[in-house]
Amino acid sequence: MVQQTFTDMEYANRKRTTRREAFLEAMESIIPWNEWMALIAPYYVQKERGRKLIPLETMLRMYLMQNWFGLSDEGIEDAIYDSYAMKQFLRIDFSTEQTPDATTLLHFRHLLEKHDIARKIFDDVKQRLDASGLIMHGGTIVDATIIHAPSSTKNATKSRDPEMHSTKKGNQWYFGMKIHSGADAGTGYVHTITATAANVHDITQTHALIREDDHTVYGDSGYLGVEKRTEIRERSELSDVDYRIAQSPSQKRMTKEYKGTNWDRQIEHAKASVRSKVEHPFLIVKRLFHAGKTRYRGLRKNLLQY
Repeated sequence: MVQQTFTDMEYANRKRTTRREAFLEAMESIIPWNEWMALIAPYYVQKERGRKLIPLETMLRMYLMQNWFGLSDEGIEDAIYDSYAMKQFLRIDFSTEQTPDATTLLHFRHLLEKHDIARKIFDDVKQRLDASGLIMHGGTIVDATIIHAPSSTKNATKSRDPEMHSTKKGNQWYFGMKIHSGADAGTGYVHTITATAANVHDITQTHALIREDDHTVYGDSGYLGVEKRTEIRERSELSDVDYRIAQSPSQKRMTKEYKGTNWDRQIEHAKASVRSKVEHPFLIVKRLFHAGKTRYRGLRKNLLQY
């Protein structure tokens, strides 16, 4: 048992638990630490030369907090020194050790990117949700959201990220990338994500977002005509799917003078009530986790953060 310090005893007497502390306590109890560390351990090995490796669990906890709070390598290092809740989550004692520096975290992140660990963790979460009965197979909702990237050329290379592009939505131009998401129609849990430049149409990624056992797909009017695409028609498991796509405004022909039941409107309302579930993950990731802007250069590096 670790002996409490005066700071621990003083902090324990506070009257209110902060939202950050409540969130970290929830993550502490939810995350399968041993299983996730087992995914990384084969690649996190001590080299013959160089300083001793920092414990894997410490690096994993620091990496996760960086993503949850949308901080830079230097920013998460400073935040741990400033925040008692983050220090407790990291399980570090300043009397005997220090927070890993920004360079160490950078090397750890590159290690995860090299061996596609983020994808393996994502798949592990899906398997656990599925095993717990929290994912209902049979239907998928497809959608995409724009992630902004810096358009300025005031950097070392004097250029924009070559993998990012501009696109127009409504009357507004955006520069960046798109995250394409396939969410379970029953629960709204995301099961598949892909990334493209912002100028790539949403419909081009539909085939990559549908599961093998899906028989219904929901999408907004941007996916109209998806069943006619070559990658859909050439695969029987995709061509047999029932695509319930929202009508475009020009397809709504009912006049205001009509006094009867507007069945088209009710059908569209029913489809929209299902399709709205895909917006919740976008809201959480972009607003709560501050991931509405790209953090790195390149599609793959940014995709791994989602």
